Amino acid sequence: MTREVFEIEPVAHVVGGRIEPTDDYWGGSQSIIRIDASQFDAESIVGLEEFSHLEIIFRFHLTDPTDLHPGARRPRDNQSWPPVGIFGHRNMRRRNWLGVSRCRLIHIDGLDLHVEELDAVHGTPIIDIKPWFSEFGPRGEVREPIWPSEMLSAYFASPK
Repeated sequence: MTREVFEIEPVAHVVGGRIEPTDDYWGGSQSIIRIDASQFDAESIVGLEEFSHLEIIFRFHLTDPTDLHPGARRPRDNQSWPPVGIFGHRNMRRRNWLGVSRCRLIHIDGLDLHVEELDAVHGTPIIDIKPWFSEFGPRGEVREPIWPSEMLSAYFASPK
């Protein structure tokens, strides 16, 4: 199989909200996804206001590129949880440093999408913006180990 390399240009950036990534307490956090006006105009978001939630693909731009862990390791270095490989985890230590987040769309002002609970920080490059369709949610029974629920119990809690 041939290795394919390609470039991706951000369509937007996160403005405001948090300035440092953290493991927990994203509940109630608000920020703006500012769409690049040099690439897009108001036509690009027609109909988006009808949706309550967005799915955002972004780049973990603050991650140290040398901090890549493709092998198995314990999530958050917690010895109570089993080792999992890079594709069994959702952290930032990934080959392409891509993240996916689902957030609430609060309102739109021009090309500024005001959102809540986007777990990306100020300056984060946004690769794509998609409205959330419930039909694309999981179909059938959802199965997962217990450690993600334990690990993420405070992820969307309000900050202390």
